[in-house]
Amino acid sequence: MLTRKQMELLDFIQKRMDADGVPPSFDEMKDALELRSKSGIHRLITALEERGFIRRLAHRARAIEIVRLPEAMEKARQTAAGKPVAKPAERAAETKKAAGGKVADLATARDGKAAGAAGAVQALELPVMGRIAAGVPIEAISEVSHHVAVPGAMLSGRKQHYALEVRGDSMIDAGINDGDIVVICEQDSADNGDIVVALVDEHEATLKKYHRKGGMIALEAANPAYETRLLREDRVRVQGRLVGLIRTYS
Repeated sequence: MLTRKQMELLDFIQKRMDADGVPPSFDEMKDALELRSKSGIHRLITALEERGFIRRLAHRARAIEIVRLPEAMEKARQTAAGKPVAKPAERAAETKKAAGGKVADLATARDGKAAGAAGAVQALELPVMGRIAAGVPIEAISEVSHHVAVPGAMLSGRKQHYALEVRGDSMIDAGINDGDIVVICEQDSADNGDIVVALVDEHEATLKKYHRKGGMIALEAANPAYETRLLREDRVRVQGRLVGLIRTYS
């Protein structure tokens, strides 16, 4: 769930480190991304660090190291270097590590009590990346607020996943309620009818049904009280596709 500028910066840092062994300076980053000031770079660096893609090291010049790369970027890097692309099992291990490296047993619960070991399934912990609007779009959030255990059957070992807390009722007819946790497969494309995390104008995030109509994108609610938003294709970026939902009953 990276913005275009975050992806550009991460790609620039990775290529410079591969070529020179050291990360670029903030001035070089600013010039490469055509930003007016270094404050924009500081915000991008902070966002990448909070997402777990880079780490800043104390008491060292240009103290940045890359922790991980998005799948598509890593694949392109390995292909350019003539290295074999990681096998699905290896990608699954990377996904597990990126999710915090924690594996748990998730048991079916009722009235706050575990239903027993027979109902347990293997689960991974995913980062909950803040809240997503199922209603009027809110500012995109990329900070990890906490982690949630997700059944492994929901996940594809080849792709990164994250979770978001739903705010609003625009997807209620699709069975998505206010307060639910949605599990998102990170990807930048979608088929018509998919429920996606859409980033509008690079700063508003919303959960909606996706439909492409010529050069326009329709973001459709699943609640007749909300109108469909029809936007130019260049104003919408898909950040991921809904693959699961977690609901807690109090």
